[in-house]
Amino acid sequence: MFIETTAISDGFFKDIYGKRGTEFISDMPTFSIPFSIKDYPTHTKSFAFILKDDDAIPVCGFSWIHWLGANLKKDTVIQNESINATDFIQGKNDWGENLYGGMAPPNAPHKYDLIVYALDCELDLSAGFSKDDLVQKIKGHILDTASISGIYNN
Repeated sequence: MFIETTAISDGFFKDIYGKRGTEFISDMPTFSIPFSIKDYPTHTKSFAFILKDDDAIPVCGFSWIHWLGANLKKDTVIQNESINATDFIQGKNDWGENLYGGMAPPNAPHKYDLIVYALDCELDLSAGFSKDDLVQKIKGHILDTASISGIYNN
């Protein structure tokens, strides 16, 4: 299984998906990244995903969660789909919203990781779920995982 995205070019996320973008709620960038999931197991019932920034740990003390999704039943998420997604549920990001919260590294370029899980079921989660909720619910249901990483400049 692997992930493809047009959001990354030469190892860097394009400006539009973060603090140099054009779509915001308050100060949070909201123009979400597109991605496609390829060569996933045939028995996959749904996907879950996490977009995180481990480079935030020295800055704020934890890995910053930018986007959480679950019960995705298709293999492609289009650009800016987070803002009005109806066919998957979104968890609460560390901006405090149930949608994509874009990249805004405060101190230096940060590496962002998108991790996708192919699952053998749908998850019993509601909008606003946390990363911990997701991690607990996927235990024993992961068929495969894939990740892709890119850097966003500060």
